[in-house]
Formats: sequence, C-alpha cells, structure tokens
Amino acid sequence: MSKIKIICTLGPKSVNRNLLKFFNNKVNLLRLNLSHLTINKLIQNIKFIKKNSTIPICIDTEGAQIRTKVKKEKHYKSGQNLKILNTGGNFCLYPENVYSQLKINDILSIGFNDLSLKVINIKKKILCKVIKTGKLENNKGVHLQNRKIKLNYLTKKDFKAIEISKKFNIDFFALSFTNSVNDIIKFNKLLKNKNKIFKIETLSSVKNFQSILKKGKIFLIDRGDLSKAVDIENIPLVQRKLFKLKKKYKNKKMYVATNLLESMLENSYPTRGEANDIYNSLEMGADGLVLAAETAIGKHPRDTVRFLQKIIKAYKKSNLKI
Repeated sequence: MSKIKIICTLGPKSVNRNLLKFFNNKVNLLRLNLSHLTINKLIQNIKFIKKNSTIPICIDTEGAQIRTKVKKEKHYKSGQNLKILNTGGNFCLYPENVYSQLKINDILSIGFNDLSLKVINIKKKILCKVIKTGKLENNKGVHLQNRKIKLNYLTKKDFKAIEISKKFNIDFFALSFTNSVNDIIKFNKLLKNKNKIFKIETLSSVKNFQSILKKGKIFLIDRGDLSKAVDIENIPLVQRKLFKLKKKYKNKKMYVATNLLESMLENSYPTRGEANDIYNSLEMGADGLVLAAETAIGKHPRDTVRFLQKIIKAYKKSNLKI
C-alpha cells in the first residue's frame, strides 16, 4: 500500500519553530493558502518555513472565485438593503471584473453562514436585498447561485505569488476552483516540471471530471466550497463517484479536504462521526488527507496530526480484529 500523505495548512497558530519541528517526519506537505495571505506575508512565511523545516511547501492559489472585501463586519437580517461598491465604501468584491457581469435578480451566497443577497438595482453601486440572514465578513467566498460568470482561472495575486515562489524553488502548487480541461492545460504550461494539485470544488469540475482526470496527476476534493455548488446531502455521493472514476487510473492521486477534524478546532479529541468519515475516505482510496483550519487556527494542531497517523495506521492494519 502506497504512503498516505498528511497535508497541513499553516496559519497564525502554526507558523512557529516548535510546531514545524513536531511536523517533521509526520507531515508530508505544508500548505500556504493565498486566499488568506498578502504577498509580503507569503514571502515571510516561505523564508521562515525554509529556515526551520525541510518539509515541502504547497502554494494554494486563489483561483476563479469571487471574494468579499469588508472594512466593518456586520450581521444582517432578511429584508435589509445592502450596497456593494466598486471602490471605497464598506463592502466591495474581488476580482474587479465581477461588477460588469452582475445582473438584477442575481443571488449571491456569502461564506458558510447562510448570508444570501439578491441584486435589485445596478447603477453606480449595486443595491442588494438580504434574503437570508447572516454575517457579512471579510475575505469570504461568494457563490453566484443562479448562473455562471467568467472569471480568470488565476488572479493577479496568484501570478505574482507563483513567480515569487519559483525563485524560492517551491515545487508544489494547487489550482483552486479548477473548472475545465483548459484550466489544467494552462496551469501545466505555466508550471512545467512542478507538482500540480487540481482542486475539485465546483459543479463544472465534477461534471468534467472524466476528461479532467486525463490531464492531471493529483486531485483534491475540497468538500467545503463543493458543498456550495452541490447540496450538502449529495457530497458523499459525489465523493464516491469521483473516487470510482479515479480508480480507472493507477497513476492518479486523490486527496480529501474540509472538516476532517472540525471539532478539534476546540477539542483535543475527534468525534466518532469524524473518525468514520476519515476511514470511509481511506477505504474509497484517498492518497492524502488535508487539514485546513484544524492546523491553521485550531487549538490542537499536534493532536489532529497524531489522530490522522492513528487512523491511517488502523486502516492499514490488515489483521485488525473487532
């Protein structure tokens, strides 16, 4: 059985010498998420990691996603009006080419706290009505529910970060919101001789997965953003479908991410449901398990890694008797 990899996302709680030392010989890849890093912070983190660890680094791009820019976070109730400005003001969207594509009656779902807006007027500003109560927060993903719009497969910040990362000899890069074979071809061309991970987190990537599989080698099912494109009750079905297609190719790898050990953001031990979810993913054929918030901002990053080691060992132990 091939080695099952553990990928850890680094954040405010985990960019420190002691934790990096603990990760040695336990973690296979350290993920830096560009959606939550400025270019300057990215450079600082790369330098710090390379000075204190030999674990390879993966740069995870922003990709083709709309995100919020909010100066003051606020809770909104259904029925309230909300303005989105192109520049200035409290609430803007990123990237900027989104504004010219929005239409009246578009539905914007923001983050994972249920805040949903309906576009009711477009002039110098975009006027929206809140149709689902929730909190407006900075740097949250925005999903256009009713239709698709054109977004570049990488942002300006992604291109800049990639060029900088090449100078530091970073060898792993992840394409967020992969949608098509064309996205993979462009990313492969941009990053020749590098290890590329293609994230499956859109409806388009699920529908096109059979053709996408032929062009890439490593794929990551990001169940978080995928659950905004696919009803959450169908995520287990989609995950199984993707693994079934992947089994036809022996040289392809598939990782699984999102909420593996969500309860361990606060608690030092996982739930039985989480243990079962991880084991199921391993049975399906997961080649890697990705910790995100658990190691980036969680209170127990060491315990999450230890538990993944335990459950991988339990899965591999062929003579386990119940």
